[in-house]
Amino acid sequence: MVPGADVRPGGRAARVRAALLDAAAEALVDGGPAGIDLAELSRRAGIGKTTVYRRWGTVAAVVTDLVADMAATSLPRADTGTLDGDLAANADLVRTTLADPRQGPLFAALIAAATADPETAAALRRFYDARIAAWSPCVVDAVARGELPRGTDPSAVVRAVSAPLYYQLLTRGEVPAEDDARRAAGAAAAAARAGVFTV
Repeated sequence: MVPGADVRPGGRAARVRAALLDAAAEALVDGGPAGIDLAELSRRAGIGKTTVYRRWGTVAAVVTDLVADMAATSLPRADTGTLDGDLAANADLVRTTLADPRQGPLFAALIAAATADPETAAALRRFYDARIAAWSPCVVDAVARGELPRGTDPSAVVRAVSAPLYYQLLTRGEVPAEDDARRAAGAAAAAARAGVFTV
């Protein structure tokens, strides 16, 4: 689970949304977006079809809302006071998310769906843009502390941390281990110090 993902505001509308998004996540893991429709999501969530059709209208809209919720409820970036500490925390967050029995398969399903569905791809890009933007200040702070050269691209450094972890999951079907996360963070930090990500 993305830490904090079950913390949503109260009220009936929030409960309806939470139930439908949970049902959508389950359905995506079970069979991807091609095999679900709003009626099935309504049944899984225990919500009236009229409510689901009125509020979301399409499966793509549900998936977009699910990804937006995942971005909004993800943990904020770490602030350990060092580049190495911050990047290690980022790598560990990615690792624990991919290792989660629900969130790992959900991310894999979303990435697979994004290869064929432009709306899912756009939603997933917005998710990663938001997460990279949230963690980029750790690189900005490192530049300000003199740990990294001026002109270092914060987004490129953050992407370099998570990219090998996702690659391992998607190409080998292996959930990254703690050592994998440590190596990814260390490699990104070393490359950043060497000026690889300066623009």
